[in-house]
Amino acid sequence: MTYAHKEYKGAEFDNENSTMKKILILAANPKNTNKLRLDEEVREIQAALKQAKNREQFEIVTGLAIRVEDLRRALLEHQPTIVHFSGHGSGTEGLALENKLGQMQLVSTESLARLFALFQSKIECVLLNACYSQAQAEAIHQHIDYVVGMNKAIGDVAAIEFAVGFYDALFAGISYEECFDIGRASIDLQGIPEFSTPQLKARRRTSSFSREEHMQESKQLAIATQSHQNMIPKDSSWSVSIGRDNSGQIIGSVMGDVTQNHHNYQGESEDKLSVAQVVKLIEKIEDLFEYSDLPVTQNKQVLKHLDYAKDAVQEEQPDKDIATKSLKKAIQVLKEANETLNVGQGLWQKLEPILKQLASWLGIAAKSLL
Repeated sequence: MTYAHKEYKGAEFDNENSTMKKILILAANPKNTNKLRLDEEVREIQAALKQAKNREQFEIVTGLAIRVEDLRRALLEHQPTIVHFSGHGSGTEGLALENKLGQMQLVSTESLARLFALFQSKIECVLLNACYSQAQAEAIHQHIDYVVGMNKAIGDVAAIEFAVGFYDALFAGISYEECFDIGRASIDLQGIPEFSTPQLKARRRTSSFSREEHMQESKQLAIATQSHQNMIPKDSSWSVSIGRDNSGQIIGSVMGDVTQNHHNYQGESEDKLSVAQVVKLIEKIEDLFEYSDLPVTQNKQVLKHLDYAKDAVQEEQPDKDIATKSLKKAIQVLKEANETLNVGQGLWQKLEPILKQLASWLGIAAKSLL
């Protein structure tokens, strides 16, 4: 692999990131594939940075004729914030890199997802500027917050226009979502009909509650839980579940160990929750973790699993199986942190009533959540 390394050193970010963003641009055009204008794409991105007012805030590293082993080494060596791949895609079969003879070697979608999972604490955005790369984008999005892929073939001109528009916006300090929109607008402005080919998978890291609101809600839920608990005989095997509905009103439910009978104090069974209410419950779990004592790495892993659960819930046909598996993974991270680092103990009591409501909606597959 040949590196063309250009580093811009200077003032750090004034915003909350406060560090220079490193962009790793990797390109592959195996000998037995159609010729692409990859050099031009790289030059245009570098030129965009040279013209940017905020050029001191970014560093570009490029790798050409990338081989399979080069991909792993480049991620390890450079620890980038943004990874940009230019080359050929083969749909669900993977991305086309090179072998030692310069011939095409496909890297599977699953392998790429597992690789990027190892760098999820550092990488913020992945841009796959390759034909039919949407499958890889969706897989990588399990671990990386912002991923761009192509839903069909894209020509050289459109690919370059999208890249230049995206990075012009990025170097101006724009959010990833807006960079994506401007990249597509750049294609459209040239009269190229491929402006809808780039697709963005995105999740935001913003909390729907302030810290004060979160603490106040915890107090209210604790009071409500105690109030409803007092209604149950001490020797009873029944348990209480307290939460809020989609409008923010506190609701309660009582569950029996044997019969699994339900009584909701608003007269509605938990398994009749709307998708919006289920999403709200998952967001409550996110809020709990945001103010937890978990280390940053474990906390980010939990939030990613929770976001993936929300994505599954909000599909046109909610995928309860995927949502359940993602919630289980989030809980497993908390369990391991509790066992190895002795942190997160205070979360369990707050999580239990929320998980009970979710388990009721998710069905029998979610029984182990409890």
